[in-house]
Amino acid sequence: MTSKALLAATALVAITLSLPATAAELTVGFSQIGSESGWRAAETSVSKSEAAKRKVTLKIADAQQKQENQIKAIRSFIAQGVDAIFLAPVVSSGWDAVLKEAKEAKIPVVLLDRDIDPSGKELYLTAVTSDSVHEGAVAGEWLAKTVGGKACNVVELQGTVGASVATNRKKGFDSVVAKNANLKVVRSQTGDFTRAKGKEVMESFIKAEGGGKTICAVYAHNDDMMVGAIQAMKEAGLKPGKDILTVSIDAVPDIFKAIAAGEANATVELTPNMAGPALDAIMAYKAKGTVPPKWIQTESKLYTAADDPQKIYDSKKGLGY
Repeated sequence: MTSKALLAATALVAITLSLPATAAELTVGFSQIGSESGWRAAETSVSKSEAAKRKVTLKIADAQQKQENQIKAIRSFIAQGVDAIFLAPVVSSGWDAVLKEAKEAKIPVVLLDRDIDPSGKELYLTAVTSDSVHEGAVAGEWLAKTVGGKACNVVELQGTVGASVATNRKKGFDSVVAKNANLKVVRSQTGDFTRAKGKEVMESFIKAEGGGKTICAVYAHNDDMMVGAIQAMKEAGLKPGKDILTVSIDAVPDIFKAIAAGEANATVELTPNMAGPALDAIMAYKAKGTVPPKWIQTESKLYTAADDPQKIYDSKKGLGY
């Protein structure tokens, strides 16, 4: 090789090394909470699909609803030298140390679906979430409008204790209750976002409230708990959706099946596609240094029996819920 050719080749290598990684070269580690709900399973499925569309290698670690497993996964991703880390935090606190490690390794972190305590705001690039306070308020406003001025005792199935989404969905609903004297939350307990626990807690609510006769409505922080609650109501001889109104959040396929059957009344949608906007943000950041807004908000839409629930069920059932 001539000296001129050698210089040209060296220059080409230098240029190539200085170029930002393309989507095909990106590897993203995703610390997923687990599969506590149908929505969570759909989020995982859609995340894989969105990564495949962009030719991004997505490594998913299932934490089985345990923060210690998420911290281990993040440290493993850091050791592997991934280009970015997605985190769906199981709880809102206790992330500072591991996220500082990611920052020191110059690996950007994007939160999906849930936020963390304000102390960690500088430790992640952006958060792709819905406004979960707004979701709770949408659910409350539907109930207030539906019952009018009628006195309505509500039982509440809360999400996982300590999860930001559970705290915020309660906060939003409570803000509506505070403005409507006829609405009263008489019982509130965690169902841990699962069908089994939702059913168990609803059974205890029914027993405590005269066989369910004093319950006007159930508000659940997610649809899976509501599906469990519906089963509990049916087994107690009640007609869910009629004897007791239901409103929940997520818009998973099974709740549309229940709405179509007249056993549920309303759901507020939480889109499972958090990864698409997150991947676009990471790709732009890696390619051009474009810093995304600190919060990328997704839409929260209310669905009832008026929205052709069977058609929506058919469109969603293949998404991995």
